[in-house]
Amino acid sequence: MDPDRSEDSQLDALVFHPSFSQVDFLFVGGSLVTEGNMGSCLAGLKKRTNKPLIIFPGSPNQIDEKADAILLLSLISGRNADLLIGRHVESAHKLKRSGLEILSTGYILVDGGRTTTVSYISGTTPIPQDKPGIAAATALAGCQLGLKLIYLDCGSGADQYASPKLIAAVKNEVHVPIIVGGGIKTREDAEAVFAAGADVVVVGNMLEENPEFLTQLILAKSSALTT
Repeated sequence: MDPDRSEDSQLDALVFHPSFSQVDFLFVGGSLVTEGNMGSCLAGLKKRTNKPLIIFPGSPNQIDEKADAILLLSLISGRNADLLIGRHVESAHKLKRSGLEILSTGYILVDGGRTTTVSYISGTTPIPQDKPGIAAATALAGCQLGLKLIYLDCGSGADQYASPKLIAAVKNEVHVPIIVGGGIKTREDAEAVFAAGADVVVVGNMLEENPEFLTQLILAKSSALTT
């Protein structure tokens, strides 16, 4: 859920959808939250569901105690020191006081075929789709540093999702849950991502445009688990 684009009607359309019971948790946040709606979005979701709410932060000002947990992202695919450790130092005491469950996450940007907000804001170059070995080595290094999750992200609005070959290469190197997001637009996309080794598939834009896509995601997950 992007707080800047989550009006009451949109929250209702998602949370009260018949397939919502199959959702495991919700990520709330984004690369650029400009309207200061994080708190109101979390409050609105809390009134509608008891599903865990996990902050997917773009900056320290998105930390909010109304959530249940936060992905503590370290952008290990880039060389921007601010996003490797700088902002973590800035937010450390606020996080400690918040009581949020902290999920240390190695964040890896993958080329999704276009410049996305996250690549522009972070000032980093995504890993090319045809370099799965680089993605795998980056993920492995992150795990060796103690990170507990790996997030492969092509970014919001990407033209394509992380390739099955790249996902599989990462899966073969690490033994932590792998999250994959960005560019997933069809049931077939989601099935391919799950089949390649993703433990969690994240979809934002398609659900904002069409909450009915949630049913297709559930079917994709079920199909991947039975094959």
